[in-house]
Amino acid sequence: MPEPESFDDFVRACSHRLYRVGCLLTGGDRTRAEDLVAEVLARVYLSWHRIRPGDGFGYARRTMINLHTDWWRRLRRRRETLTGQVPDVSDAMDHGGRLAQQDSVLRALRQLTRRERAVVVLRYFLDLTEQDTAVELGVSLGTVKSTNARALAKLRVSPDLVESSRSSDLPLRVGAPTRPRES
Repeated sequence: MPEPESFDDFVRACSHRLYRVGCLLTGGDRTRAEDLVAEVLARVYLSWHRIRPGDGFGYARRTMINLHTDWWRRLRRRRETLTGQVPDVSDAMDHGGRLAQQDSVLRALRQLTRRERAVVVLRYFLDLTEQDTAVELGVSLGTVKSTNARALAKLRVSPDLVESSRSSDLPLRVGAPTRPRES
């Protein structure tokens, strides 16, 4: 997708993608994802004149990962305990079936650590290579590979995903990239 010329064009072109990434990073917490996107867009706006043409979404994505990481660090320091209850979902794959399946995926993602979730989102949702994911997260290539392997192993045996795949007609394959990856 060509990079928008103005910040307004950038917001129109990329805010939905940023929101989807935010939802995945926060484990489906839509309110937190909206806050994350708002904070990212505010920071991108302040830096828009310094961002190289063609790098707006990459800059916003890196900012989002950093803000999400900072949020988790602050939360951990406050020693808060999260106690949200996940609502029951429909077993039937009707018009709400896809939403139920998305909810199952989000619940499974919530079981991953912050780093595991970030690696899975960058690798499989944003379709980054292992090397690009390592650069994005500021970790080594080996860390990305081992973190990805641990995360996919957890997702493969996640009760949420196992149950979701049994109750749907849609195939649910975890860890199967759509195209060969370069390392």
